[in-house]
Amino acid sequence: MTGKETKPRADIYARITDRIVADLERGVRPWVKPWSAANAAGRITRPLRHNGMPYQGINVVLLWSEAVARGFTSSIWMTFKQALELGGHIRKGETGTMVVYANKITKIETDEHGDDVERTVPFLRAYTVFCVDQIESLPDHYYGHPAPSIAPAQRLAHVDAFFANTGATIRHGGDKAFFAPSLDLIQMPPFESFRDAESYAATLAHECVHWTAPTHRANRDLSRYSKDCSERAREELVAELGSCFLCADLGIVPELEPRQDHASYVASWLDVLSNEKRFIFAAAAHAQRAVAYLHELQPKAADIGEAA
Repeated sequence: MTGKETKPRADIYARITDRIVADLERGVRPWVKPWSAANAAGRITRPLRHNGMPYQGINVVLLWSEAVARGFTSSIWMTFKQALELGGHIRKGETGTMVVYANKITKIETDEHGDDVERTVPFLRAYTVFCVDQIESLPDHYYGHPAPSIAPAQRLAHVDAFFANTGATIRHGGDKAFFAPSLDLIQMPPFESFRDAESYAATLAHECVHWTAPTHRANRDLSRYSKDCSERAREELVAELGSCFLCADLGIVPELEPRQDHASYVASWLDVLSNEKRFIFAAAAHAQRAVAYLHELQPKAADIGEAA
């Protein structure tokens, strides 16, 4: 590839990373923004495509952040073309939001021995979407807020069942929440020590993302977690993102304040993000795989689509 071909892709990584860095430097975790937005109270979900399929990975963070920054209340997004096909039109003066599509292509190259070899080349493409709040004349159902799929009285029972269906060993006691890889168990403080049932569930979601790390699950290497503060910060970001994704899927509110043992990771995240423009993309992808694995363990695996 030439320099001209690779530069736009590098710019996409840099633009998105710089935006997240700016949020973190202001003390804002963009993946937690939606839950603190008054105009979104009670309506948190993953951002949805025009066909109702949820966005995934880094696009969840991008669209949540943009919705809060611009005061959008709808969770549905679509391209200019999709809006036209549905009979709608973008209001004059509205500007779109960048999301990305990641994929791989296979190229045949000749090696030093003159043999043809296949090489996989990842690529990233940016495209623009608009929130339904910016679009007029769509079918009526795009402007309504869907009723919760789970009745409020049943919601936490549904959450408890979700975690039970994972098969993870969860023990209670002490005052710290953690995953112990050597014992393959999750340790949680007693339920009564949490502010409410949702706070307990959000913390358990974080630990369950850690639990997915072994090779026979989502396959993340935790061998240096206890020895390398940078590796520890990386895994904690995966768990924090994964917890927010899962909370949205389950209709519960994550902890809005960082846990005392995690607050120090913000500085580490900023340090890594400043030097690795792809770090947040990798963390979001790992978080997505972890959450997908947890969904797959359910009796009727939730279909959350292919990564966007």
